[in-house]
Amino acid sequence: MRESPHGSQAGDDERFSRPGVPAQYNDSMRQPLVGLERDALVQILTRRGEPAYRARQLFSGIYSGLAGELEQISELPGRLRQGLGEEFTLGLPSIEREYRSADGTVRYLLRLADGQTIETVWMPESGRDTICISTQVGCPVECRFCFTGLLGLSRNLSAGEIVGQALEVGRANKLCGGLRRLNIVMMGMGEPLLNLPAVMQATRLLTDSEGMGLSPRRITISTSGITPKIAELGGEPHRPRLAVSLNATTQEARERLMPITKKYTLAGLLAACRAYPLRSWERLSFEYVLLSGVNDLDEDARRLARMLATLKGMVNLIAFNPGPGIDFQTPAEDRVLAFQKIVKRSVPCFIRKPRGRDIYAACGQLKRFA
Repeated sequence: MRESPHGSQAGDDERFSRPGVPAQYNDSMRQPLVGLERDALVQILTRRGEPAYRARQLFSGIYSGLAGELEQISELPGRLRQGLGEEFTLGLPSIEREYRSADGTVRYLLRLADGQTIETVWMPESGRDTICISTQVGCPVECRFCFTGLLGLSRNLSAGEIVGQALEVGRANKLCGGLRRLNIVMMGMGEPLLNLPAVMQATRLLTDSEGMGLSPRRITISTSGITPKIAELGGEPHRPRLAVSLNATTQEARERLMPITKKYTLAGLLAACRAYPLRSWERLSFEYVLLSGVNDLDEDARRLARMLATLKGMVNLIAFNPGPGIDFQTPAEDRVLAFQKIVKRSVPCFIRKPRGRDIYAACGQLKRFA
């Protein structure tokens, strides 16, 4: 594990019903450019008397070239870079600490312009890389098995702060030029559907052909089941893939594990999934965290198989990733295999290999641990 000398900062505990607060910047600070779409950059540059193609160069330098500062965008003339630098900054988050796992995973603690911190995880693999990014500072949903849920919510992230994680981690790992084999999963800190406008703006930036150019197939967002927002997401023309964090097969059990189920019921969630307008190539993903003796019994597996049998979907099983402060236990490997065997008779079912568990980078572990 390698880290910088700086400490981490915990978020304040607030409820999920509180509207998100965008990033606050002091009046003396320059306006961030990361998060702005092409039309906004065109407006900025045409006001300065520049031709529209300069906006394309700026956009490409930020989102494809992965520039760390304006001076690095060499396509722009020096006088323009200097003039823009007086009024604007790229606004990328800064890497406060990094923690390296034995399996190659890296967990980054990133500091934002207002001093808040979030976590982002890079998972390199042969043939592809995956970056797990956050959409909120903390999380309001309070799932009982998730360390991020212990933090509560401080605020929503802006589109620039969401995209900025991918840009900064891409820069740190020299991914420029290899972006088209990159996967983005919005499965870090926060509930993406409670910050949907910023998430969709970030998605447009990630998929813009003149920027990072990612396919929507390579971007996934995970929800705890915010039913009305699932329908809203389904109406978006350029949307990521959807993963649903399920984790229980009865209303009562899911309420105990995920209190948000009291407001958005299991029956309502399944109805929203049945109504979701899947594209021809698409399946819904259902994430199921296995907790020893709680939701990993054969009868749970049989209920899960029946529940999802008529849906076009797949199941990812995740053995609980432990840590201090949460009392659940990880099921034995043979119990996970037995659960999978039952489910896959009716639904494609896979076991997700944990990445970065030794540095608290695995699913459900993000809590800005020192």
